[in-house]
Amino acid sequence: MSSYLLDTHVWIWSLLEPEKLSHDVRDLLVAPDAVLYLSSISVWEALLLGQKGRIHMKPDPVRWVRQAVANSPVNAAPLNAEIAIVSREMEMESQDPADRFIIATAKVFNATVITADRLMNKCKSIKCLSI
Repeated sequence: MSSYLLDTHVWIWSLLEPEKLSHDVRDLLVAPDAVLYLSSISVWEALLLGQKGRIHMKPDPVRWVRQAVANSPVNAAPLNAEIAIVSREMEMESQDPADRFIIATAKVFNATVITADRLMNKCKSIKCLSI
């Protein structure tokens, strides 16, 4: 079995705009042998996007995110001390704290990140699958 960590936008697109994802990624997201993870940071980022009005979430961002997490085929990848430490140890171009936490989570969980983020794709610390 292979493990994958969904970047925030990949998780949101899989729910709201799956056509933005490649056919291969869409197939992977429903593959029975794929273990999918979602970082707590992605939940936080999704809430921010909804609260700022960048994504329309009905009936409100908090309820939408709670329902999306409950209904998504993802396993929670909660933050822990090791992820926080790894997020500061890694060499990575991006200084965005959310990106660093997502990459560190992938490293700790030994998962491939599914992302379209250019800087994440350049990170040599982990495996990435570009959408």
